[in-house]
Amino acid sequence: MKGSWRDLLRRWAPYALTPLIILVALPAIGAGPWLTLTVAGLTMGIMLFLVASGLTLIFGLMDVLNFAHAAFVTVGAYVTVTVLRPLVGWTTQTSLMLNLLALLVALIAAAVASGALGFVFERLIIRQVYGAPLRQILITIGALTVIEQLVIVIWGPEALVLPKPASLRGSVFIGSSPIETYRLAALAVGLAVALAMHLFLRRTRLGLVVRAGVENREMVQALGYHIRRVFIGVFMAGTALAGMGGMMWGQYQETVNSQIGDSMTILVFIILIIGGLGSVGGCFIGAILVGLTTNYVGFLAPKLALGSNILLMAAILLWQPRGLFPMAEH
Repeated sequence: MKGSWRDLLRRWAPYALTPLIILVALPAIGAGPWLTLTVAGLTMGIMLFLVASGLTLIFGLMDVLNFAHAAFVTVGAYVTVTVLRPLVGWTTQTSLMLNLLALLVALIAAAVASGALGFVFERLIIRQVYGAPLRQILITIGALTVIEQLVIVIWGPEALVLPKPASLRGSVFIGSSPIETYRLAALAVGLAVALAMHLFLRRTRLGLVVRAGVENREMVQALGYHIRRVFIGVFMAGTALAGMGGMMWGQYQETVNSQIGDSMTILVFIILIIGGLGSVGGCFIGAILVGLTTNYVGFLAPKLALGSNILLMAAILLWQPRGLFPMAEH
């Protein structure tokens, strides 16, 4: 009986970690700023999840740790700038419908462009280094540098302005707590994408194949599925998600530069380690934890903000050395 209770506690404790942090932060911060910081943390976490989920899927199925993943974030952000320029008439009007339509067009364009680049990247670079971890690291770091320099050649070295649509500027008040309108929109879009991803992986035949491939790719191949095509599809989907994350992150910052993807890299790898390499569910919870921790600690102790997520990662690894949701358990 003791063993069963311990197993049950061990299974559900990782799910309780996020609400526990939110509740502990409330008396420490105070109700007013707490709500603002919580929404900010959830929004940041959702945007990080879009980037990190693609990378964890690629690693889980293909056993490829792609250090060039930041390049697809950058491409997605720059494509957003290019797409929204001719749609300035839509974004400067106060029509919420036109504003959201412009962002939807930009989101799709960023995903398509990054996914197409991912297709080329997998065929020309990743395919040559399957099963060679050291070569993967070296060649993807080199590719990251090349793509970032190509971005500078195409779009120029100066940072580009990416203003928010007119109806998504400013804040709304919930009680006495100001909440940025764009954060609420980004949170809704990110949750919709995360839900669609969850339903795809859990409810569709192709999603089942991908999940099975993460667990045992030899079995999937033995059942007659063309694992190479699955690899290509997952890699394109992972890079498309990175492009979507780049679009939302660039719009949130209102500026885009060639280092925008690099600025997220450390947090993305912390999320992967916290959640458990290869686990999409772990990636989601890890991203939310990182977003909340960054905002809460940044408010309570600004000097500790930069190191707070590293401390969070260290604490979780001391408790769960393989991350909150090890891949072998899912």
